[in-house]
Amino acid sequence: MKLGRLLLASLLLPTLAGCAVQKTEASEVYVKPGDHDQFYAFFSGGHAGQVFVYGLPSGRMLNIIPVFSNYPKTGYGFDEASKKMMGPYTWGDIHHPSLSKTNGDYDGRWLFVNDMPHARIARIDLDTFTTGAIFGPIPNISGLHAGPFVTNNTHYAFGASRFAVPMDGKYHPLDSYAQTFDGCIACMNIDQKGNLSMAYEIHMPPMDFDLASSGKGPSDGWEFFTAYNTELAHTDLEVAASQHQQDFITAVNWHAALQAVKDGNYTLVNGVKMIDPAKTPGIVYFLPTSKSPHGVDVSPDGKYICASGKLDPIVVVHSTARMLKAIADKDFDGSWRGIPVLKYADTNVAEVPVGLGPLHTQFDDKGYAYTSLFVDSAITKWQLGTWKVIDKIPVNYNIGHLAVVGGDTVHPVGHYMLALNKMTKERFLDTGPDYPTNAQLIDISGDKMRELTEWPTLGEPHYATILDAKLVHPLKYYNLADNHADGAIHSQSEAGVTRHGNQVDVRIAAIRSHFKPDNIEVKQGDHLTIHVTNIEQDTNIAHGFAIDGSNVDIEIAPGETKTVVWDADKPGVVPFYCSNFCSALHQEMQGYIAVQPR
Repeated sequence: MKLGRLLLASLLLPTLAGCAVQKTEASEVYVKPGDHDQFYAFFSGGHAGQVFVYGLPSGRMLNIIPVFSNYPKTGYGFDEASKKMMGPYTWGDIHHPSLSKTNGDYDGRWLFVNDMPHARIARIDLDTFTTGAIFGPIPNISGLHAGPFVTNNTHYAFGASRFAVPMDGKYHPLDSYAQTFDGCIACMNIDQKGNLSMAYEIHMPPMDFDLASSGKGPSDGWEFFTAYNTELAHTDLEVAASQHQQDFITAVNWHAALQAVKDGNYTLVNGVKMIDPAKTPGIVYFLPTSKSPHGVDVSPDGKYICASGKLDPIVVVHSTARMLKAIADKDFDGSWRGIPVLKYADTNVAEVPVGLGPLHTQFDDKGYAYTSLFVDSAITKWQLGTWKVIDKIPVNYNIGHLAVVGGDTVHPVGHYMLALNKMTKERFLDTGPDYPTNAQLIDISGDKMRELTEWPTLGEPHYATILDAKLVHPLKYYNLADNHADGAIHSQSEAGVTRHGNQVDVRIAAIRSHFKPDNIEVKQGDHLTIHVTNIEQDTNIAHGFAIDGSNVDIEIAPGETKTVVWDADKPGVVPFYCSNFCSALHQEMQGYIAVQPR
């Protein structure tokens, strides 16, 4: 019997060996232990105030980057530097991550994100995956939803106001909205280190600006914004701001705006150079588009401007060439609030019937476009140039944005697409009444779109952007020799305590597996400024520093210094310890602050 089984196996073995392994969705997203994902996906976290980093195609969460909200795991918002950077706010609402570009393609340097309610823009440094700077609040902007959108060489970032308010900051009756409220478009400089500063602003009618997209190729030098509420309503917007059959794409010639500033054609409004486009022709034009538009997206070649009206089942496609010709010919359909309105028939080249509730469009490397459909809970694939609908795939569900690898660059990668769904029902284990949101990974490499996998996401995945991992070169550790931070030390011999009256300066070295000094004597009423330097120069050896019974808790990366303050307000003995596991003797890494009575 045993010999018979062996004989049968030997006969079958050549047949089995010759069979191809069946390719499945599971095998296409599987990244075996020890291997790395091909792409980073950066998800906005909504009012969590953080950015979530996932690997693709696996969908594994790699990191949480705190930006506008405190994050005890790393001590962000607890050390003095991050507290100062965050300013008076301890939360933010992130909607739109925007990667830095060189010649229209991602370059792996920075990620910029917006804080809508506080009109701020943060820069995340992709060599450390940490927030490097926060700029704002931006004057005259209320509700920075349409931002930040960077130009093709990351020289400028644009944003616009979602909420129109009176720029003078004074009380005005709400029923004077159309006369006394103001919209605003802002342009910020970006220097070679990624720092932002104000360039200028453009005074706009009190519309609600939603999204934006930077021009490319023939449309380079233009920034396009969607704007709804051309009705200029201020109440019951669900109905009152949905009356017109068309709203506008606002086309901004930012080269002309820069020249206007150089020529002195501006006034100062709350310290910012403000251009009035009604008095300075050639800067702003309106393109009529389908009602209540959400997304505006420029094709990779820059020839087409695609707008998605939430309340129209089409994507309206405008031609850059026809827009420029109409402007050159001054072939306008009159003006609105002093700004020229182009004729719809002059600029429109297609109305693509994508489906119900179109929101956002991305592009691949094969000439196809993909539009998310909130009402249909689906994505439609259509072809640029022929304007034919090619395919449609359901998603779960109420999709908002979508993201294709490189989908807003001049050279998209394609291959994968993320569906960023606002809601889920019965997709995952229940965790109470607040259901998780949902991301679905879709293969777009073939003729038909195919769902590969899905996973629950943290926060609200309002938007995401996807970057080839080869473009990112993260630091393994900070070079201690280059650490010139306030209170930094470079060896244990430099550690110690210095007193100036009741101001006590403490410099602590952290190294496996102890602090030096680990016993600190102070007096009641002393104010301690504690600088902790991790003097390790090895990968993945972060130390923590937490004071028992306090709000002091930070994480210090190798070669890094962080500073906290602590008041010795009552006598006693207070332990401190390493709060981040670092070695086999991690438990022994602790110390005491002894506070003598006054």
